[in-house]
Amino acid sequence: MVRFFWICLAGAVGTGMRYLVALWAGRALGTSFPYGTLIVNVVGCFLIAAIMRVALATTLVSPTLRLALTTGFLGGLTTYSSFNYETTRLLQERAWGPGLLNLVVTVAACFAAGLVGYVTAGRLMATG
Repeated sequence: MVRFFWICLAGAVGTGMRYLVALWAGRALGTSFPYGTLIVNVVGCFLIAAIMRVALATTLVSPTLRLALTTGFLGGLTTYSSFNYETTRLLQERAWGPGLLNLVVTVAACFAAGLVGYVTAGRLMATG
């Protein structure tokens, strides 16, 4: 039950962070493109790869902390459903350029961020 509490608490923090990033992105970058969703998804891909590499290769991250960070915080921070809805909405509005750009950039950037997170965590562990 304690693990469940930490996952829920971390999920709430991740959800709040996602909201704040969306507000900031809308103000700083505009609302014609779903920048906030792109940012949280790329950052989330980097972080989950780095956290999982460290958590599974060392004893630095307990199983409860790993679940709180990945399932909780990152589960609340990132969301495929928003990406799907925003891309679908752009395509339904015949905004082909932004819709396809969102699709390609999100998939490519998230994949790249995951690889960079994995490699970064490995290098940090090697120097630690």
